[in-house]
Amino acid sequence: MNHTMTRKTLDAHWMIEFFISSKYRLGRHVLLIAFSIVVLYYSPPDYIEPIESYNRSVIFLQIILLAYSNMYFFVPQFLFRKKYLSYGLSVLSGMILAFLIHQIAAFYFKPYLLPYQDDYINFFTFSFMVLVLIIASASVKLFQQWIMNAKHISELERANAQTELEQLKNQINPHFLFNMLNNANVLTKKDPEKASQVLVSLSDLLRYQLYDSARENVLLTSDIRFLEDFLNLEKIRRDNFSFLISKEGNLSNIQIPPLLFISFVENAVKHNNDSSRSSYVNLFFEVRDDELNFQCINSKPLLKAVSHSGGLGLANVKRRLQLLFPSNHTLKIIDDVENFTVCLSIKL
Repeated sequence: MNHTMTRKTLDAHWMIEFFISSKYRLGRHVLLIAFSIVVLYYSPPDYIEPIESYNRSVIFLQIILLAYSNMYFFVPQFLFRKKYLSYGLSVLSGMILAFLIHQIAAFYFKPYLLPYQDDYINFFTFSFMVLVLIIASASVKLFQQWIMNAKHISELERANAQTELEQLKNQINPHFLFNMLNNANVLTKKDPEKASQVLVSLSDLLRYQLYDSARENVLLTSDIRFLEDFLNLEKIRRDNFSFLISKEGNLSNIQIPPLLFISFVENAVKHNNDSSRSSYVNLFFEVRDDELNFQCINSKPLLKAVSHSGGLGLANVKRRLQLLFPSNHTLKIIDDVENFTVCLSIKL
């Protein structure tokens, strides 16, 4: 079933490309000319030979001239610019010119007209063919324009989304850096040795942010290592802090957008500081059935802060998830009495 649907999708894509892509332009012209020749060849003769061949040559030249005039002049100059009256008058003028040429040819070819043919029937048949050709050629150009406009709009939307993603990712760096430098500043007064460790470790984290995270995707294992370094920094700063990182399933070679989880972890660290008892942050990564499941569980202090909102961090990552995985992720946040839990599932 899926194979059949994929084949149909590919066929439809090829047909669309045939009508709009410049690399198939020659093929489209050959198809139009071949179609006109076939129609004329299989139509009943009006005159005896060789006059019938002359007549069909005249009709063929009229059809081709009118078709290309419509596609490359009338439609772009008038129809695309919404000059409908000018377009209608131009097409009508073209049909009148074709009628005059047809009448002149019929005047000279009349002595050779077959007994069972009639000039008026021939004219109406010819007019019908011309009208069908005009509608068909205009439809092709309109379809091309519609597809090109749709692609242009899609490209603009992707460009805007990419720009917004870059802005959101850039918001993470100064936010994270500000918090860590503030931690180092506090430790400088209390424990200079720990402050030195923090600054050295911070340089490794910044190297990851500046270079590795500049790519569109990074290895999941690299991002987990970044989180581990971040939590180790927090453990240096706080004696009563512990963390756990659990990994299940085949995590190797899986790529994700960089810095996808740091906002959750940073939020967990920020809001679980409790001087009266131990606090923790537990991270769980599991890959199963082409789905990445992430959980971040942090303890909550006995005395709640005035505001326990995620602030910029959670709002930021929620927006990134909407842009990166609009229909391929689920995010659930559980705020109970003792724990704050984030559950994220992403279809790979």
